Amino acid sequence: MTDPATLKELLLSRIRDVADYPQPGVMFKDITPLLADPQAFTALTEALAESAVRNGATKIVGLEARGFILGAPAAVRAGVGFIPVRKAGKLPGATLGQSYDLEYGSAEIEVHAEDLSGADRVLIVDDVLATGGTAEASVQLVRRAGAEVAGAVVLMELGFLNGRTRLEAALDGAPLEALLTV
Repeated sequence: MTDPATLKELLLSRIRDVADYPQPGVMFKDITPLLADPQAFTALTEALAESAVRNGATKIVGLEARGFILGAPAAVRAGVGFIPVRKAGKLPGATLGQSYDLEYGSAEIEVHAEDLSGADRVLIVDDVLATGGTAEASVQLVRRAGAEVAGAVVLMELGFLNGRTRLEAALDGAPLEALLTV
């Protein structure tokens, strides 16, 4: 286990700021250098897996798309199953969907109906907590599938967007952990 201060320093050193992407005025936080560094990616994977174990998760749900990259190896490391939450229309077979509002419109996420049950405790994993809309919808979707939400963990929270307030309300007492807050 990497101590929190060392982990934070390592992760921050591998996240690149990209100015004016995807539009002018936005400072994009690019995690591809972190993913390319085996030491940093391993430390991140272990921290996410430790959160799953600490919270008694039986499954990790990863949100499309970078939540897949982070959640799948964490699930393997924690010895639990991995469930992808996809954008609507991307999964074959029977699905459960959850709509949510965006700044300009709405979107929907889905999960295979049979992948979660009342026996599951689910940790929700994603790369960034921004406004909290997708994460909030994933909490609702996990509960609609009959599973219990064990908590949520993100690599990075964009604190100035105040998504924590929205997600904490949806989690209803389940823990929310951000490895970094920027």
